[in-house]
Amino acid sequence: MLSLRSISILTVAACSLAACGSPGGTPSAAVTPEFVLPSQTAAAAPAPGAGLPENAPAAAVSASPTRAVAPAKVPVNVKYVFPVKASNVAFHPTHSKYPATDIFADCGKPAVATTSGVVLEVSRKDAYVKGQPDGPLNGGLSVSIAGDDGVRYYGSHLSKIASGIKAGVRVTPGQQLGSVGHTGNANGVCHLHYGISPPCAKTGDWKVRRGVIWPATYLTSWRKKGGKSPVAEVAKWKKAHNCKA
Repeated sequence: MLSLRSISILTVAACSLAACGSPGGTPSAAVTPEFVLPSQTAAAAPAPGAGLPENAPAAAVSASPTRAVAPAKVPVNVKYVFPVKASNVAFHPTHSKYPATDIFADCGKPAVATTSGVVLEVSRKDAYVKGQPDGPLNGGLSVSIAGDDGVRYYGSHLSKIASGIKAGVRVTPGQQLGSVGHTGNANGVCHLHYGISPPCAKTGDWKVRRGVIWPATYLTSWRKKGGKSPVAEVAKWKKAHNCKA
């Protein structure tokens, strides 16, 4: 079992790799970790009504940019849990190239559903080839779910998929989706790549699915049994970017 200090060191080292979004390669001690600061990829200011869910009535959207608009709301009774069940776990607030995070834990630890929802995509085969361009195979074994809050949650580099997990299946908060591993472009480091995004095309849109907002503040809340929701930030990103990552 790795110590938390060792895991933290691995976090910095592994985030400098192309583990979740770029061609593979063998890291060296001389390589400078590449972190993307949240401020560098902040979304452009949304148009009036950007905080509203897609099905908001037209009357709720202001014709004047100075008029206040109600933010997207979290459905009642939505519960959030930290996506890895392990006592020895760490994550970094940033990620290489795009907003996401890597959650470092021992291989085999349960990767679980962040909230209640429906499974969208499941990858059961590791078809990644080292050195190939970025693409949907980078994640190896992976699962994405559409939460009941309207947000998509994606976890990859799994070592296996849990029994019964397939597209269309409903899951509950904390239900096991798979096990932490290092399949795909993970450079041999056990971790869960974790991304938060709007469902957009629901399946196949891997550039959005891999993550478009920074998860760290939400993960910090959920780890402390809090209920911080990404609904408003995801809606804001979708309005500003029209689902183009």
